[in-house]
Amino acid sequence: MHQYTEESPLIDAEASTTDPEVLKHDLLYQRFTPAQKQVIVALISWAAVIPFLASGSFVPSIPEIARELGSSGTVISLAVSLSLVTASAGSLLWATYSGSYGRRTIFLTSLPCLCIGSAGVAMSQTVPTLMFWRVVQALGSSSGMSVGAGAIGDIYRLEERGAAMGIFFGASLFGPAIAPLLGGYATHYFSWRLAQWALFVMGLFALLPVWLWLPETLDPEKLRTWGATEEHKKPIFLNPFESLTLLRSPNIFAITLAGTTTLMTDFVLMIPLAYTIGKAYNITNEAIIGAFFLPLGFGNIIGAPLAGRLSDRVVIAWRKRRGGVWVPEDRLRATLWGAAVLVPMSILLSGLTTQFVPGTLGIGLNLVWLFMNGVGVDVVLSPSSAYYVDILHSQSAQTIAASGAFRAAAIACVTAFILPTINTIGVAATDAIFAVVAWIGFGLILMTIKYGDRMRAWVDVGYSTIRDN
Repeated sequence: MHQYTEESPLIDAEASTTDPEVLKHDLLYQRFTPAQKQVIVALISWAAVIPFLASGSFVPSIPEIARELGSSGTVISLAVSLSLVTASAGSLLWATYSGSYGRRTIFLTSLPCLCIGSAGVAMSQTVPTLMFWRVVQALGSSSGMSVGAGAIGDIYRLEERGAAMGIFFGASLFGPAIAPLLGGYATHYFSWRLAQWALFVMGLFALLPVWLWLPETLDPEKLRTWGATEEHKKPIFLNPFESLTLLRSPNIFAITLAGTTTLMTDFVLMIPLAYTIGKAYNITNEAIIGAFFLPLGFGNIIGAPLAGRLSDRVVIAWRKRRGGVWVPEDRLRATLWGAAVLVPMSILLSGLTTQFVPGTLGIGLNLVWLFMNGVGVDVVLSPSSAYYVDILHSQSAQTIAASGAFRAAAIACVTAFILPTINTIGVAATDAIFAVVAWIGFGLILMTIKYGDRMRAWVDVGYSTIRDN
């Protein structure tokens, strides 16, 4: 008989091949063929592209929007912070209800909100109206990442999950690669409103294939089908903020903090780009400003699947090394090179280059640092998201939503002070501060890898076991 202590791993390999509950749970991963799973990943990735298109296409348009609406870049930048806060709350809402009504239902409910919000932004004539419709737009787009990641957990086994999550992240992050360029191009040569109408159309083109081809991936035993029984005819009211209690887990909170410090560098580079790189190199064309986002976005596309596959290999290798015993924190080892080197060094070097290296050389080096940051951010975030699903499989969407909500709220607060800080102490000093913050995040990951078993024993939030992972 096995004796378990706080030092024990969550899964015992010997038991996993004989336990009838494990064998029953494994049948959930056999509901769809590999080809069907690829279609599901493609559909949810397309739905998850939209939030990044909505935010990415807006940023290079900020100066033009400020001029047209008679405001300032600082005020219009608050729309980014406001949409981040809304997206964090919306993600919690959609993720919570997706655990009862299913992933498909949530996508079919949230995508129409995105379309309506995009049309509203496009027709806005005042700053308050713009802010309101950005909130609606952000609410509609906020289901993509958390509910999509939950669907990944529904259909892929442990050893396949990292690669699938990486493909999902990489495909969905195609948005940041093209959104700023398209938004800048539309703003410079046509109008910033054109980009918002394009989001309206793309929302429709996401809604239609989801309605036609996306099957329900949630465990049928957990799914509430409207009207299927007398009980199911009654609507249920769930507290979306209850998911935030999952952050009581030291493991979840530590990795969430690490992800926040990582993603923060991305926003510190992106949000003020027109006022940092644009100003330093006398670039006023919004389309060219938007093109600076391409290397960062392509870094995301390359980094996410690379990190996802690497994290699966790390899990398999360390499990073999331990004689078949799985320890969840092994997956986090795949994040270390990104958290220690790529993320902090990219923002540090970008700040120094922007402030001290003029001309073509400075522009070229900044493109390299932006690409480096894009790769590094996803090397940290992709395995971290798979780790959330690994240790809280039954609450995967809620965990990712809680983590994302915390990150969004923290980053929303930070983005409001980025431009004022740069104006006060300079871009090099500002970026150096956030490089140090990113290294603190690296330390949190190291701590979780070393002490993860003890941290899980401190607070039990319903961690996955052999029976439900």
